Amino acid sequence: MSAHQYDEGHTVAGWTGFGIATVGTAVLGLGVCLVSGALIVGGLAVVGVSVLVTWALHLSGWGKPPGRRPREEWGMRVRDTSAREGHAGCVGCRMAGRGGRRSPAVEPAVGVGAAAEAVSVESVG
Repeated sequence: MSAHQYDEGHTVAGWTGFGIATVGTAVLGLGVCLVSGALIVGGLAVVGVSVLVTWALHLSGWGKPPGRRPREEWGMRVRDTSAREGHAGCVGCRMAGRGGRRSPAVEPAVGVGAAAEAVSVESVG
């Protein structure tokens, strides 16, 4: 049983990303204090890696979908089985080509192109 009453989103993906990002910001801060470009770039690179690791873990099912989860899925060791299809409303899943409805490509209306051609012909000639 969980020690807290609310689903606070504690997941393997979240905590792993947080840990890596903490190391990255520490290196970045050290680089700022020592005025070292190499440490600043290294710290930024580690923070970038934390984003990619968190995203990969989320896509593999160790994250959580947006919104509230059922109480039985609050534990850290519970894997998200819906991650393979993607979560509706999840930016990370949409970036990976999963989940959510995709809108069809918007094509210009027939009248719009003809009107634009008529305007351009009249202005030239």
